[in-house]
Amino acid sequence: MACPWLAAIRSSFQRINLKGSTMLAKTGVRVFYLLGLTAGIFAIPSIGNAQEGPKPAAQGAQSAPAAKTLSTAASVTSPAKPRKEPTAGQVAARERRVKCGAEWRAAKEKGALEEGATWPKYWSACNKRLKEEGA
Repeated sequence: MACPWLAAIRSSFQRINLKGSTMLAKTGVRVFYLLGLTAGIFAIPSIGNAQEGPKPAAQGAQSAPAAKTLSTAASVTSPAKPRKEPTAGQVAARERRVKCGAEWRAAKEKGALEEGATWPKYWSACNKRLKEEGA
């Protein structure tokens, strides 16, 4: 993939080298190298944007920014939905989890846990025990 400006740079290097000034050639190489890097830095993002296709329309005929503005405006004007109260079963499960967690931490601090005990295993046994005690 040859670039037309690359051929111009090569020919200018050849002209500089024919003059016999190596210092001028090195400086010219550096200048052209920096110019090429700068041009590449600015050209690559614009090439990427040019290759992107059209974006699909969101929600029928509305564009994405318009749809976002409408949804934001709707969320501001409408009051927040009230949270559902937890059911009796959910409240009981949370209480059991808190009790089992406190027991787990206390047993862990004392070193009273069995060898290889893990929280999931402890939680399962403790939850079962507390359910039986509550029934």
